[in-house]
Amino acid sequence: MEINLEKIKELIPHRDPILLVDRVIDVINSESATGIKTVTPNEPVLAGHFPGHPVFPGVYIVEAMAQTCAILVAHSVDDAKGKIVYFTSIEEAKFRKPVVPNDVLNIKVKKLQNRRNLWKFECSAYVGETLVTEAIISAMIMG
Repeated sequence: MEINLEKIKELIPHRDPILLVDRVIDVINSESATGIKTVTPNEPVLAGHFPGHPVFPGVYIVEAMAQTCAILVAHSVDDAKGKIVYFTSIEEAKFRKPVVPNDVLNIKVKKLQNRRNLWKFECSAYVGETLVTEAIISAMIMG
C-alpha cells in the first residue's frame, strides 16, 4: 500500500518547508512503513548548511523519521481525524554518513511498542543500500 502526498497532508499538519516526507510505501497498518524523501538541491536549509558543501542536516532526517512514524500512526488509528501525533522522544540516534542533494532517503519505521496513545518505533534511513541514520523514536497521538 502507498500513501501519496495529498493523503499525507490529510494525516499530519506539516507543510512546506518542514514537510519532509514525499510519500509512504510498504505500509502495514500499526506495524511498519517506508517514508520516501528526495533531497532536492533547492531545499531551503541547504543554502546555509553548508555553503559550497551542502549537507542535509541530521535533525531534518530525524524529523523525517518522526513524520513517517506520525503518518503510520494517523493512518492506523481509526479515530485519528482532528488529532495530532507529537514526537515525544529520541534515543540512540546515530548519524553514519552525510546526506547530500539528489539523495533519496528511504526511511524505514517499525513499531516496537504501542500502549494506548503512546507508540515507539525503530527507525532507519537509507540512501540506496547504505544506512545513513538510525534512532528509536516515540510519539503520542493527542486531540
